[in-house]
Amino acid sequence: MKPLRFTRHALVERMPRYGLTREIVEAIVRQPDWVELDPDAPAVERRFGRPPGFIRHVRVACVEEEDHIRVVSVFPDRNARPPDAS
Repeated sequence: MKPLRFTRHALVERMPRYGLTREIVEAIVRQPDWVELDPDAPAVERRFGRPPGFIRHVRVACVEEEDHIRVVSVFPDRNARPPDAS
């Protein structure tokens, strides 16, 4: 299992702002509800999950490197809809 590395933006600016812990973000990265490629940066995956107690799905933008997964940004995404949602 590849270790996660958090950018300063994700760890210091975004996660505390939205009350997201490393454990929550790691759970979404490791077992997302669904994954989308970023249309502006194909190397970036958007991994989505809805943690307990959250109304919105959380988007974790990450890049899978050879030896780790880099978490670039994270936030509750009010426009996120699972692919099978009507």
